[in-house]
Amino acid sequence: MAPGGDLIELAWNPEFLREGFAVQDSLTPDRIVLGVTSDRASERLRQVYATPLAAGVPLLVMDLETAELVKVAANAFLATKISFINGMAEICEAAGADVIPLAEALGYDARIGRRFLSPGLGFGGGCLPKDIRAFRATASDLGVSSVVSLLTTVDAINLGRRDRVLALARETAGGTLAGKRVAALGVSFKPNSDDVRDSPSLAVCARLAAEGAIVSVHDPVAMPNAARKQPELQYAESVFAAAEGADIVLHLTEWADYRAIDPAALARVVSQRVLIDARCSLDAGLWREAGWTVHLLGRP
Repeated sequence: MAPGGDLIELAWNPEFLREGFAVQDSLTPDRIVLGVTSDRASERLRQVYATPLAAGVPLLVMDLETAELVKVAANAFLATKISFINGMAEICEAAGADVIPLAEALGYDARIGRRFLSPGLGFGGGCLPKDIRAFRATASDLGVSSVVSLLTTVDAINLGRRDRVLALARETAGGTLAGKRVAALGVSFKPNSDDVRDSPSLAVCARLAAEGAIVSVHDPVAMPNAARKQPELQYAESVFAAAEGADIVLHLTEWADYRAIDPAALARVVSQRVLIDARCSLDAGLWREAGWTVHLLGRP
């Protein structure tokens, strides 16, 4: 009981905020989930969310345990979907197929959908990696081995994309990265964010440097945060400065700025016209027309 005799109740109201869209997702959520144990708690929370509910936002009321699972289950599903298409990228490389039209074809199935079926370097940030590992630990404590196995595989596929980019860079460099100049475009874990927590892009850069490469990094906003974590890397104020004398250009974070690069102009400052598009989002044809050798994950 609270002072004055009011009853205190526990309720669970998970958030579904995307980084970079937190205000938008708070004001116009795609659903509101309430975990409650009484009608009184439900009514109080309905008052809190009166405005979005009046606008037609779906409301789901459930028990505490189910509401708590909704958040981690949503993130685990998204992570699984991303790792699935990256697993298909590995199959495509082995079979000589192309993962991009494969993803497009899958996306037309209403049961699957196109969102989060984008192959590339994998997911990172402060939510998905942490949440799937915590959920896996909870599943292990509960004795649900099937979920433990699933999430272990999802995590392994995701981390394996970093290995694949490193291997491709090594192959492109003739077997060793020692002394090679590498321009890395993007270090934030996703575009429109300066977050480098568990960033696949920054992890690849650090591993390149550990193998002896001279890594020059550009990112529109994340370089100060990256420099605090990986001060051994070089940080350039422009794409062209990062690419000066480069033997390999690595596209690691799919910023819109990088889709606007003129490949012919960039070709004039590099040592070798070699591009590895780890996000499969640049116009490979345009780069090849400018004389670049382009390598893409999961594509011929």
